[in-house]
Amino acid sequence: MCLVEALAKEQLRSQALALGFSLFGVARAQPAPGFSNLIEWIQRGYAAEMAYIPKRSTAYQHPDAVLAGCKSVIMLAMPYTSNPLTTPRKHTPESVSADFQKTSPPSSNCKIGNYATGQVDYHDLIRQRLNELENALDTMFPGSKHRGVVDTAPLLERDFAQLAGIGWIGKNTLLLNRTEGSYFFLAALLTSVELVEDSPFEMDHCGSCTACLDACPTDAFVEPRVLNAAKCISYLTIEYRGIIPNELSEKMQDWVFGCDVCQMVCPWNRKRNVAVPMELEPSQLDDKLSLEHWLTMDEATFRKRYRKTPFWRTKLSGMQRNAMIAAANSKRIDLRPIIETFTTSSHEVLQATSKWSLSKLASE
Repeated sequence: MCLVEALAKEQLRSQALALGFSLFGVARAQPAPGFSNLIEWIQRGYAAEMAYIPKRSTAYQHPDAVLAGCKSVIMLAMPYTSNPLTTPRKHTPESVSADFQKTSPPSSNCKIGNYATGQVDYHDLIRQRLNELENALDTMFPGSKHRGVVDTAPLLERDFAQLAGIGWIGKNTLLLNRTEGSYFFLAALLTSVELVEDSPFEMDHCGSCTACLDACPTDAFVEPRVLNAAKCISYLTIEYRGIIPNELSEKMQDWVFGCDVCQMVCPWNRKRNVAVPMELEPSQLDDKLSLEHWLTMDEATFRKRYRKTPFWRTKLSGMQRNAMIAAANSKRIDLRPIIETFTTSSHEVLQATSKWSLSKLASE
């Protein structure tokens, strides 16, 4: 290790901050500390139907599987809005829901994860910024190899973020930082250059707090730092394609995309004050928080408006399934005529969900 690598690291840090990343750290490429936990998590069935995780499970063991010859893992965080719509008073599901409704815009009648309130798909934005850092590395170290990843490669990002000194893994399984809370995206830049590594973050600042565990509407946390994805609202509304079981639908409140409850109640998010890139600032919330908007949309409109956003992953059918569940849980009797149109849908999931939703609304 020489002065060149040390200076290169500081130059990269300055450029990363200028590009909108708020946290920067370097970890040595090494076996992921949490690999055995991942294997146990998969074996216990907590990956639900995310088959891509066990399919490539062995690749998570070392960054070398993502970039051959990897010597350093640069970990970065880019903040997204900790929306003022979601600031609870107490650590209970009831207060979370009540506070959201109290502070929501007049036209809002459903909730989405804060990370999806921006104008673009964060993958595209962050990859663009990572490309600029890769170009800088190429200039500094001609012939070196690099690869930027944003939660799509088999890399245990939280493990390496902790090794890079960015924060600790909280009881809600998210990476936490004392000044920035948890409302940020993690990204990694793997390189064959051996940069000066940062000291690992070794403290656990969750203490005896169990706010996130207690507030989860569907009791998705098996124990601290262990999440059963099959019960998580974020998984159910985004990743899961099937008919959501009734016992979970009834607990999903009015979330139609993602869920922030375990972040909303976290004390480390209370005093967060960080600049968010313009592209990730909330936009068009009147539509995104409207059940009518999602329930009356056609495929052409969905493609035109949401092709380059996080909603594309869920597809229109997923958003409409979620919207019907939210309508039932919100007692939106006024939406019955719209929901009735789905009872003859050729889409099995939409047809079944509409009937469940109408049955629940009929009891109101």
